[in-house]
Formats: sequence, C-alpha cells, structure tokens
Amino acid sequence: MSTSAPSTLPIEIQQPQEDKKFNKDKPWLVIVWNDPINLMSYVTFVLQKLFGYSKEKSHKLMLDVHNKGKAVVSSGPRERAELDVFRLHEYGLWATMEQSD
Repeated sequence: MSTSAPSTLPIEIQQPQEDKKFNKDKPWLVIVWNDPINLMSYVTFVLQKLFGYSKEKSHKLMLDVHNKGKAVVSSGPRERAELDVFRLHEYGLWATMEQSD
C-alpha cells in the first residue's frame, strides 16, 4: 500500500454576485401593505401611536394603504427602518423596507 500525501491544489472560489448595490446616502423606506385582516381604524391608530403622526396624516396614509395597496410611512437610515418594520410587525401590520431610488 502506498501512502501518499493528499494533494492540495488551489481552488478558485467565485464571490456571489449581488443583484442590488446599496447606497449609504439614500434613505430606506418603510412600506405598509394592505391586508385583509386589520381594520382601517386600527391601521390609523398604529400609525399615530408608533410615529406620532396626527390623526389626519395617519388617516391619509391608511387610505393610501387601502386604496393603492401600500404606503410609505417612514424613511431614514437602515437601522431605523429595520426597527420601524419590527415595531409594525409587533402590531400585526404587514411592513417591508427598501432603499429609495
């Protein structure tokens, strides 16, 4: 039986290509999406409570969610957007974030 040392050949590893490049200068948008579960009055209440918006502004955003299917409810740095999405989820709202164009 021959005992030869294992061969160690260099392996070329390709880095994954990212679809989107993120620009640190562009703000992140927090989007609330329409859902068949939450009442319009509840969405208005949550926007008032979490963001301190007036009843009128919260109502307008809620109508955008209801009529257009979504509304941008806040924008800012990535960490803040992540926190806002998390808080909206705690209240049972469907929210996502994306970087602005």
